[in-house]
Formats: sequence, structure tokens, C-alpha cells
Amino acid sequence: MILDRFRIDDRVAIITGAGRGLGAAIAVALAEAGADVVISARSEPELDKVASQVAEAGRRAHIVVADLSDTDAITGLAEAAVAEFGRLDIVVNNVGGAMPRPLLDTKPKHLTQAFDFNVSTAHALVLAAVPHMLNNADGGSIINVTSAVGRVPGRAYAAYGTAKAALAHYTKLAAMDLNPRIRVNGIAPGAILTSALDVVAGDDGMRSAVETSTPLHRLGDPEDIAAAALYLASPAGSYLTGKILEVDGGIIAPNLDLPIPDL
Repeated sequence: MILDRFRIDDRVAIITGAGRGLGAAIAVALAEAGADVVISARSEPELDKVASQVAEAGRRAHIVVADLSDTDAITGLAEAAVAEFGRLDIVVNNVGGAMPRPLLDTKPKHLTQAFDFNVSTAHALVLAAVPHMLNNADGGSIINVTSAVGRVPGRAYAAYGTAKAALAHYTKLAAMDLNPRIRVNGIAPGAILTSALDVVAGDDGMRSAVETSTPLHRLGDPEDIAAAALYLASPAGSYLTGKILEVDGGIIAPNLDLPIPDL
């Protein structure tokens, strides 16, 4: 059955930034599809809640409370996965972010910090994970969570958007180096209903503006991203590498405000 291709029974996944939002949704989705997971974030109570959901799905979660801006902490996740579960098959680099700020207030240090948190952390985990993944007969899957802002322009996102664009291209470069044993793909979310979007979601005017500018006329749900991650992690996505799935409701970035012709 085609649905069997979405199963990842007895595989082991690492998900960073897994205490809430996209990371939490991805961790639970992978568990529901049969994987055990290593989940990491700063907040232990949040991770405990995710671990409970994983247990409800009949799988195991190993919690690592860590500041994932520290590349040494990131590197340790690969060893933790192998020590706890005996293997490592899937890596989801979800940790990242940067505060929006006007361009002229964006200092060189802000670009450096954004690059380190969004790209260097991902690379550190890739370096630590790949030797273990190569021990598997079928290699493995690495998924980097980028952003629509890495593809389309937006005010105040010079640091964040530049870093996410770099992560997207890093994904393609890594895919070329690691093929055919390990697939490397990315997901570029649009406006998703997580705590990061609380300000928008809680303001009717702002929410309406975002929905109107999105062709599908709604905000995304974390499970929209989790479903994409499962596809890329599972045999269903076995013929994809070096690709970025744009899960963003169809947003585009026109550079001219052209009139809409009569259809």
C-alpha cells in the first residue's frame, strides 16, 4: 500500500527546537509514523509535554535540555541518540530564528549571530550525525527548516532572511556531498500558527492582511509542516534530495503591482 511508504517504524530521529511549535509538531508526527525521537530545547516542561504525546503514540522520547545556540550542545545530540536508541536515521534542524529589526539598525554582529544560530548549528549537527547515519543500510534523511523569508523579501528581516537563504543553499550543497546514502532537503514555511505568530494571529487586522496576501487565504497549521517533514523523512520522499518544499500557502513576491486582467 502507498501509505506504507510513509511509515518510519523503528527509525530514530533528532528534532531540535522541539519544545513547541513546528519542532513539537514534527516530533509527534514522526512518532505517530513509528519513530523514536530525541527532542531538545531549553524548556524541560515543554519537552515533557511533547514526550507525553510521543508516548501516547506508542513510541519513546529522549529529552535533552540544552541551549542549542551552543554548537557543542548540538553535537552531543547525535551521541545521545545512539546511546539511547542504538542508531540514528533522521535529523530535523529546526532550531533557529532572529529578531526582526530595521535595516539601518541591523549591525554586522546581528548578521553573524543569525548565521551562527540558523546555519552553523545545523552544520554542527550534520557533522556529528552523518557518521552514525552511514552505519545504516539505507542511510538517512536530513531536513533543514528554512523560511519563506529566505526566498521572498520582507521589511526588517535582513538578518533572519539572509540566514535562512543561506541555510536553503547549504541544504542543496550538503545534498550533493552526501548523496546517494543520505538525502538532504529543506522545508520553507510561510506564516504558520505558532507562538511566534501570536501578535499577528491575535490582531484581526494583521491576521486578515496576511491571509489576504496568501493565495490559500489562511494561516498555516504546524501539522502542515509536520506532514512535509514526514514525507521527506520517509520512503515516500526517497527520490528527493537537495530540494526545498515551500509550504507557504502559495505566497509569491511580485516586484510590480500589476493590474489583474479579466479572465
